[in-house]
Amino acid sequence: MSTTSLESLAIQSESILVLDFGSQTAQLIARRVRDENVFCQLVRHDLSAERIRELNPRGLILSGGPASVYAKGAPQVDPEIFELGLPVLGICYGMQATCKALGSEVRPGLSREFGHTPLRVLESDPLFSGLPQEFAVWMSHGDRVENLHEQFVALAASDDCPNAAIRHRERPIYGLQFHPEVTHTKFGKELLANFVHKICGCTGTWKISSFIDQECAAIKERVGKSRVICGLSGGVDSSVAAALLFRAIGSQLSCIFVDNGLLRKGEQQQVREQFSDHFKTDLHVVDAESLFLRELAGKTEPQDKRKTIGRVFIDVFRSEAKAIPDAHFLAQGTLYPDVIESGMNQDGPAATIKAHHNVGGLPAELGFELIEPFRMLFKDEVRRIGLELGLPESLIWRHPFPGPGLAVRCLGEITKPRLDTLREADAIFLEELTRAGLYREVQQAFAVLLPLQTVGVMGDARTYEDVIALRSVDTDNFMTADWSRLPYDLLQRVSTRIINTVRGVNRVVYDVSSKPPSTIEWE
Repeated sequence: MSTTSLESLAIQSESILVLDFGSQTAQLIARRVRDENVFCQLVRHDLSAERIRELNPRGLILSGGPASVYAKGAPQVDPEIFELGLPVLGICYGMQATCKALGSEVRPGLSREFGHTPLRVLESDPLFSGLPQEFAVWMSHGDRVENLHEQFVALAASDDCPNAAIRHRERPIYGLQFHPEVTHTKFGKELLANFVHKICGCTGTWKISSFIDQECAAIKERVGKSRVICGLSGGVDSSVAAALLFRAIGSQLSCIFVDNGLLRKGEQQQVREQFSDHFKTDLHVVDAESLFLRELAGKTEPQDKRKTIGRVFIDVFRSEAKAIPDAHFLAQGTLYPDVIESGMNQDGPAATIKAHHNVGGLPAELGFELIEPFRMLFKDEVRRIGLELGLPESLIWRHPFPGPGLAVRCLGEITKPRLDTLREADAIFLEELTRAGLYREVQQAFAVLLPLQTVGVMGDARTYEDVIALRSVDTDNFMTADWSRLPYDLLQRVSTRIINTVRGVNRVVYDVSSKPPSTIEWE
């Protein structure tokens, strides 16, 4: 989504701004606010009070962050924002930055709090309306507010944090030492809803349809009579992006699908069928498997793989794009989690977790301007847009698939035989998951080929063959996730089928780690 259309949405509708101090869960705050049908935008932590006034939000939320507010060079908030008369909610670091700016002290705590912590509500307040007097919250801090200024009152406390929730006595300024945005905090959703509706006064009138109309108008105005190329992967994000662009500019859209040899089983055929059925646009399919595999030969380091795939993709894409006249724009289905994990969030100082080959724009020499309509959206929001645009549910509910494809699920060296092994195992897993009626119940499931072999016995003979790991997660935002508690009999069927039918595999394991501390993908 372009900056212009984002600002337009923020100004024209009820909105909340999240000042991002670098927390990996900052976008979850925005996601929770949007659940209340209120538009929410992440902005830099040092956004000026004057600029905030121009955006005309109903309230401000200050996110957490990895720094200590008393450390040299730590990000600070513009103290003038507290003079705007807007409701403010500081979360963790955001609370500490608020208190520091308004005269309280922040020091290292006598003991750190991480994980589930019982919270006791001390004072009645609209922020805790409808919530029990005691419930579990998710703490993640080493510092805490000491010598709370007399202008604040403590609303809630934990055993180790007497100021776990605070409120200014005269202004609508609040602070929470815990994280209400994560699912680990019980009643966190309700608490944020109280802030949005009861304290900020939002009525909840923003809808996804508003986004579609606003973004289509912005794209049409920006593009003019030029042609837009959409890089298709066959996944949800790029497909919905293509549908949105088709609604906005119709026949001015051309789609390029690059088969890099790193796709799921039958992917190219599915893409052809889907887009011949649901799109009446110019579709270019490029078979580049041999080129990608040649460039990836001998590479085992994950970031090296991703960068190589990105470089080759751009070369292949550029070559194909030359055949399309008047193409000045490239559209991608980049999502907010992609941006935040790549460290490319221009609105805040988030750390890089992994590189995404489709994030960060194209080299200037290609001559394309980038259109990323979903850069500020989450996966479930994109799915809702796809359904609004009339795409089939079978496409909309496909599990996410990484841009580098099977290259980041084939750990170690990338070869066609190893990819074929992984493809077959992955297809079996998804087929059995679907047959058991669980494909829609989990949010992402896939197989991983490990870069090691283990001893086994088949037909009284010793084997030394590959290991397949199965990964399935439950999540509502993809920034945090828990491993799926799949039935044992299902896992047994999957394991048996893979070992019996996929040559070269003699062991199957199941991944039972959550995000954090792990990530969903293995590389």
